[in-house]
Amino acid sequence: MGSRFAFGQYYPADSLIHKMDPRCKILLTIAYMVAIFLVKSYLGYLVTAILLFSTIAISKVPLRVVLRSIRAVIFLLMFTLIINLLFYKQGTVIASWWKITITWQGIDYAIKMLFRLTMLVMGASMLTFTTTATELTDGLESLLYPLKFIKVPVHDIAIIMSIALRFIPTLVEETQKIMNAQKARGAELDTGNFFKRVKAMLPILIPLFVSAFRRADELADALDARCYNASDKRTKMKVLKFTLKDYLAMFIVALFIAAICVDAYAFGGAYVDTFIYNLIMGA
Repeated sequence: MGSRFAFGQYYPADSLIHKMDPRCKILLTIAYMVAIFLVKSYLGYLVTAILLFSTIAISKVPLRVVLRSIRAVIFLLMFTLIINLLFYKQGTVIASWWKITITWQGIDYAIKMLFRLTMLVMGASMLTFTTTATELTDGLESLLYPLKFIKVPVHDIAIIMSIALRFIPTLVEETQKIMNAQKARGAELDTGNFFKRVKAMLPILIPLFVSAFRRADELADALDARCYNASDKRTKMKVLKFTLKDYLAMFIVALFIAAICVDAYAFGGAYVDTFIYNLIMGA
């Protein structure tokens, strides 16, 4: 875990989350990502945060490591925050200039969107922090198994997705090494206008592509040497099996989704938000 880029890396630890069935973790991650788009109130985000940080604590993955996963999307988070803040025109206006209007509802929407994207990235990163590449491949292959009946190469798709996910931190680390090497040779990568910086990236992109193709070729040779795709009926050293902790995790996530749906659709997510709004306006 020496890389500053955390997303896509595996963090070894002895925890209940690490020992869960990978199929269960994949399904629960998908359910979490869908459910977070149903959240409409700060109470819903509070419930989501409790679930997320409880999962992080149980997984024994340090919080600072999980927070590193946000670095990859920090620009997207700030861009989304500013756009929603400046161009959301519904609600009570507090400032206006030219075509830019800032409203209380715009601030509220921008903050909620920031919470949503941040928790989305952190929750998705927990899957890779607690699941090895082999487990991800086996889990994806098992979940996609019904597609084999319509001649879909499930095993190949699973291994491609797993390798691509694991290559993300490798390529980022390789890019950083190339940039440091170019800076040591006197290259100016952080100065000048936009076009000058784009031009300065060419000496980085070329060796990066060469390195990526070399790594891919070495990986292909390694898989071929181990007869990885020699038979369609491969056996598994570890047979995937759902246990009590997997069913318990499913039950907890089901309660979470039910709470989110009740807050969003039964109560409209309005009570806590109205209280906060009145508190701010009263102050």
